[in-house]
Amino acid sequence: MMRLVPAFLLTASLAAALPSRDEALKLAFPGAAFTRKEYFLSEAQAQRVKQLSQRELPGLWWIAYEAAVNGKPVGVAFFDTHRVRTLNETAMVAVAPDGRILRVEVIQFHEPQEYMAKDAWKQQLVGHQLDDELSLRRGIRPLGGATLTANALTDASRRCLGLWQVLYGDKK
Repeated sequence: MMRLVPAFLLTASLAAALPSRDEALKLAFPGAAFTRKEYFLSEAQAQRVKQLSQRELPGLWWIAYEAAVNGKPVGVAFFDTHRVRTLNETAMVAVAPDGRILRVEVIQFHEPQEYMAKDAWKQQLVGHQLDDELSLRRGIRPLGGATLTANALTDASRRCLGLWQVLYGDKK
């Protein structure tokens, strides 16, 4: 006899398996201390992020978590909340001091579990910088059965790299 599981229980079990914000930060930057910085982008900064990332921004207010080990900066993480299909997902994109992706971690996913990207798929984002290769069917292979998720995470990665460039990279 097959037993049906209510959808709300599946969502709860998925949420329990996802890392919290703090856990995701520690996965990306083991042993680091974090400084939370709030940024309200100017129109010029927002236009530059859009130009660099080739993606729309959902807003002008962003929070960055600067990571340092023994006082030495080791990267910055941004959390990007976006729509996948009809519901939202929040992903952390951790960026190294050289502007490359260190880690992408999903901390909230409200779509059906079968549409969620597996760790092996997310791993291919690691090491990318903001260039044409950070695109589906270029340097990023599609995600079978979850194209919208693949697009959403790739777009979030591009937005966060654009933010990093405007807020941190241009200051070098």
